[in-house]
Amino acid sequence: MLRSERYRNFVEYFSKNQPGAQTELHYGNPFQLLIAVILSAQCTDKRINQVTPALFARFPTPESLAASDADEVFTYIRSVSYPNNKAKHLVGMARMLTEVFHDEVPADINELQKLPGVGRKTANVIASVVYDLPAIAVDTHVFRVANRIGLTTNARTPLAVEKQLVKYFPKETLAIAHHWLILHGRYICVARSPKCEICPISWFCRYYERANTETALLKAEALKVKKIKAAKKKKAGNVIHKALKRRSVDKNI
Repeated sequence: MLRSERYRNFVEYFSKNQPGAQTELHYGNPFQLLIAVILSAQCTDKRINQVTPALFARFPTPESLAASDADEVFTYIRSVSYPNNKAKHLVGMARMLTEVFHDEVPADINELQKLPGVGRKTANVIASVVYDLPAIAVDTHVFRVANRIGLTTNARTPLAVEKQLVKYFPKETLAIAHHWLILHGRYICVARSPKCEICPISWFCRYYERANTETALLKAEALKVKKIKAAKKKKAGNVIHKALKRRSVDKNI
């Protein structure tokens, strides 16, 4: 199947079945989403959603967070991954927002990446989710699923995956395609044991195609070996039978 066909099938299926896909992080404004995405690095959305209500209540604005320090922020996020570093990043991010960006979360991806704790993935999330810009963030789910399905080829880095997805996805679908890929990777195309038996898009998935081909080849090889063993066993039995028959004839003589 051509890659263009995989993209077309992917967009057609998810446009029909998940037209309202969105982030599972809870937030009320761009500032809160920025905090949540920074915290979500190498951590589950479920955990972040448990932590952020109290954090948002204590720090409702960039100014309030900028006036705090990492030690206080740590007490609110101690249960997430890498809380010490993330606490420092959040305070630094808030201070830059107030001092440089006048309390406004910027839309430009390059400007966003100037903020402490904000890498390209986080910047793309903010640009696409908040400002509806044609950007796509590549996290572990997107990276894995895009490669498995066959949307990307020989893409060994997140940036390489991003470039191919941006090139082949229709521009107007980029923002929501990010959520389609994440949700599919989170609930169906999981890392260790993908649930191919219930996957609705396995019919155009390169991983499924290869797995089935390999399984079929292994079964064919096993059947071939079985037939060879059976033939050898039959031949050996015939040899023994002939030998016994000759012995019987010799005795009669």
